Amino acid sequence: MAEDAFTAHRPLLFTIAYEILGSADDAEDVLQESYLRWRAVDPAEVEHPRAYLVRVVTRQALNHLRSVRARREDYVGPWLPEPIRTAPEVSDDAILAESVSMAMMLVLETLNPTERAVFVLHDVFGYTHAEIAASIGKTEVTARQIAHRARRHVHARRRRFEPGSAATRDVVGRFLLATASGEVQPLMDLLAPDVVVLSDGGGKVTAARRPITGREDVARFALGVARAGTDTTRFEHATYNGMPAARFVVDGALDWLLAFEIHDGRITGLYGMRNPDKLRRAETVRALDRGERPGPAADAASLPGREDADRGARHDER
Repeated sequence: MAEDAFTAHRPLLFTIAYEILGSADDAEDVLQESYLRWRAVDPAEVEHPRAYLVRVVTRQALNHLRSVRARREDYVGPWLPEPIRTAPEVSDDAILAESVSMAMMLVLETLNPTERAVFVLHDVFGYTHAEIAASIGKTEVTARQIAHRARRHVHARRRRFEPGSAATRDVVGRFLLATASGEVQPLMDLLAPDVVVLSDGGGKVTAARRPITGREDVARFALGVARAGTDTTRFEHATYNGMPAARFVVDGALDWLLAFEIHDGRITGLYGMRNPDKLRRAETVRALDRGERPGPAADAASLPGREDADRGARHDER
């Protein structure tokens, strides 16, 4: 059945769409549209459903990303990806954990849509340049060039990444204890010299409009936020985007969350999400999957028609 095939590959399809879009809401919209397209196809004519669905989702995600780029340019304050709650074991796959981390998602945001899709499909999911070319409506040579350009851009900007672990969760616990007690030195000891804070309020709630950098300024900011808390505020440990995080709950409702980037026992990045629109799905634990690589038989012949690829090619951004 068409529904069974789509459901079986849904974690992989969601992961691809989310990494291309940086939004769980948008990824869900893409999956819904892709499912409708899948339902309109005779499954008997599709030899490799997973390859077919990956191509459909890639196309839909690219189209959607191009339509939202302008809105992100006018965003109030720092823009952060919509956080997704992940199971702790996502860190068992280091490539997957890094690819959905806040730092990497922000680097991907600096690529144009086609570069982003190519990088995600090749470097994260392991698709060949020929398979990617069929998905984006380009030649294999062009896909290879785009991949090289995107990889060089990403590697020049990527931050050090350490998956969530018992050690990183311990650092988070000590950070929260230091901020709650107002102890400056223990807090400073946990921060890297080049630590940075990014807060996303989307212009809807109070949040820092600019990045905060440096140990002293970040410590003052953290202590100020802690003092602004109420007696009804409580925090919960969690994992978001493969990173250790703290959920701050006020009167039983999630008010904001903070994801921690940690390296060698020091906090190098803090990502605060306060935008209520991006917290609506924050309770849902997402099943992420890079999937098993398709064999060589899953070629372009098993995927949507070439004229669809040609239509997608005409929208390519430079």
